[in-house]
Amino acid sequence: MAVLILIATILLPPLGVAAKHGLGKTALINLVLTLLGFIPGLIHGLYVNYAK
Repeated sequence: MAVLILIATILLPPLGVAAKHGLGKTALINLVLTLLGFIPGLIHGLYVNYAK
């Protein structure tokens, strides 16, 4: 399951964050960052899912 979340986070960061944390504040922040630019959303998604 972790590999699928990693792939989803790389391809579509809000999907990967929502799959792991649900549709909450974290997913909304990631969606906004992804809309502002793909790279900020990707960095946030990887940080939120794998830095802890």
